[in-house]
Amino acid sequence: MTLIGKPIPRKEGRKKVTGQALYVDDLHFPGMLHGVTVRSLIPRGRIKAILFEGNIPWNDFTVVTAKDIPGENYVALILNDQPYLADEFVNHPEEPIVLLAHQDKYLLEEARRHVRIEYEALPAIFSLEDSLEQKQIVWGEDNVFKKFLVDKGDVDEVWSEAPFIIEGEYETGAQEQLYIENNGAIAVANPNEGVTVWGSMQCPYYIHKALIKLFGLPEEKIRVIQTETGGGFGGKEEYPSMIAGHAALLAWKSGKPVKMIYDRAEDMVATTKRHPSRTRHKTAVSKEGKLLAMQIDFVIDGGAYCTLSPVVLSRGTIHAAGPYFCPNVRIRSTAVATNVPPHGAFRGFGAPQSIFPLERHMDRVAKAIGLAPDEFRCRNFIKEGETTATNQIIREKVDLEGLMNRAFELSDYYAKRDRFAKENVAQAVSLRSQTNSLRYIKKGIGFASFMHGAGFTGSGEVFLQSVVGAEATSAGRIKVLAASTEIGQGTNTIFAQIAAEALGLDYDLIEVTQPDTANVPNSGPTVASRTCMIVGKLVESAVLGLRQTLLGSGLLKERYTQTEFQRACGEYISKFGPLKSFSQYQPPPNIHWNDEKYQGDAYGAFAWAVYVAEVSYDPLTYEVHVDDFVAVQEVGRVINPVLAAGQIEGGVAQAVGYTLYENVVWQDGRMLNSQMTNYIIPTTADIPPIRVYFEENPYAYGPAGAKGIGELPMDGPAPAILNAIENATGLSFNRIPLMPEAVMKSSVA
Repeated sequence: MTLIGKPIPRKEGRKKVTGQALYVDDLHFPGMLHGVTVRSLIPRGRIKAILFEGNIPWNDFTVVTAKDIPGENYVALILNDQPYLADEFVNHPEEPIVLLAHQDKYLLEEARRHVRIEYEALPAIFSLEDSLEQKQIVWGEDNVFKKFLVDKGDVDEVWSEAPFIIEGEYETGAQEQLYIENNGAIAVANPNEGVTVWGSMQCPYYIHKALIKLFGLPEEKIRVIQTETGGGFGGKEEYPSMIAGHAALLAWKSGKPVKMIYDRAEDMVATTKRHPSRTRHKTAVSKEGKLLAMQIDFVIDGGAYCTLSPVVLSRGTIHAAGPYFCPNVRIRSTAVATNVPPHGAFRGFGAPQSIFPLERHMDRVAKAIGLAPDEFRCRNFIKEGETTATNQIIREKVDLEGLMNRAFELSDYYAKRDRFAKENVAQAVSLRSQTNSLRYIKKGIGFASFMHGAGFTGSGEVFLQSVVGAEATSAGRIKVLAASTEIGQGTNTIFAQIAAEALGLDYDLIEVTQPDTANVPNSGPTVASRTCMIVGKLVESAVLGLRQTLLGSGLLKERYTQTEFQRACGEYISKFGPLKSFSQYQPPPNIHWNDEKYQGDAYGAFAWAVYVAEVSYDPLTYEVHVDDFVAVQEVGRVINPVLAAGQIEGGVAQAVGYTLYENVVWQDGRMLNSQMTNYIIPTTADIPPIRVYFEENPYAYGPAGAKGIGELPMDGPAPAILNAIENATGLSFNRIPLMPEAVMKSSVA
């Protein structure tokens, strides 16, 4: 190994720091118009009239409503239920109804304020509880987007004989992705040449598919080009299909290029967020502390339209039983509709919502049966040869106890747990003896153990049939052709490392082509911790295909120098024409999944982790601060240690926000705190030192042995932090985000 495992500089780093990188708002076209969206002011109702009022030169504007759509009025995704523009009914606040375009963006904003929509209001629901109880039917026949059932063993036979049965209920709130660059798109469209869109995105082929339906055009007349993208975190998975479609509709009607860029407030109030959830656990345990049965009811709030709720629900369902062996498991899960803007993907999509309750519940169970939380987990950690909740046999070496021991050693867990307990008691006694109240700080330490499956669930990767290409130039440079996007996580860098390593070439000879549906094959979406493990493996296979072609032609020997490889490329192209190779996904052997029964091999591989959080609690202000964080994980082979550590650090920082700060405030289905002045995210003062450590256990079917990594760090911090808070305070909290107000209520109760 010469490049794998090395901190190679980012491919795009120089362009970004020198300002050469072009984001969508940096692009300008001759005659370009600006576009805006007029949105619903009510959560649910019938549109009675659209009125264009005020002293506005309306004839100078391009105006688009649902009646102007040339194709199908839905965002093609899973259930195709979300309209691009509401026609007769609106189902959530901020639902798009009218599009406007004009060359003067200031006049455009004034015009937007003078579009008045008359409604007949209809009853709405805003909580998953009301949706489950069907207080109003707001979607379909029962408000249900999707249900899953995972059944292993016979749960019902266990309860009557179980020595211990422990129950608990847990909730998680919404969370805004808050990528640094807002959503934006530019479109050029006409019937002769078709539609071309440039934008900030994660999944070019999602947009491509959606625009084909929106305009009723053949696929060759739709082109989608990713511009430099300032973060996504799932928020630019499916939503860019909406803004791209809106820009394209305005361009189609006006005959001019149209740019649409959301400001921060619009981006926050109108786009998707992490699904809120509620989970109920019922767990049977033996006298020896072994899990006998787990019954889990997992519900997520999908918002007004389905979007990606089924895949979020799926991953949450499969991760709900965690990294433990239990012979009897039943998981029922449901995604329901409410009249809030649709929720969507966010880093970890579903797993953070189900792992949080599981790891809080494991601490509760351990306490109820009189075991330390670490000892209880060690007695139940899944091992090689055992089965998960979906009856997937673990075929890789798993050493969760080893990960836990290393995390505890690095964090000084046992010594701190004992010291904090003594100091907390001593401080409380000292305070009671004082006539004047003195401020003191309580300390606590907690942990979580968890796993995260890499790639799409079950048959998802087989369904996608992702393809990656590689092309050699006459100068012997290699172009990687993939639709997987660079959104700050390091895609271009690791693809180049993988390709260079496979061919034995310099890193600088590898170029990763800009994702453009006219030029690159569909390698699938940039989601689900699949970019490195799944697409990276295809990159490796595609470039090795180039080498095999050269070997087969006789122009290259088995052992070669870089110069000889470059010369062979030039000779091949001169003699035979273009030198290209493509690789299509094939599942690893012994991977079998039953979609109907939701049983089998859910993922090709899992990443495994144990995280330890140390916290301080101030009883005067009821505030919690995370003081130290240790993250130990096994993610196969680490391709680039700097990028890998950055993924863990960023995920933990986001999860600290999810746990303690990021409280989405809803009123009648609308986000009230849609500004960075009142939607609080952690600053550098709020983030602890994040100490990242990797254990390597190469995965045979990943590039150079790598697995997925990007979503794993979102899963474990929330339960680790709340377990630490309970250790410090003796109070049990089962909802996140945990705000000081909630701590205060419990403290004075």
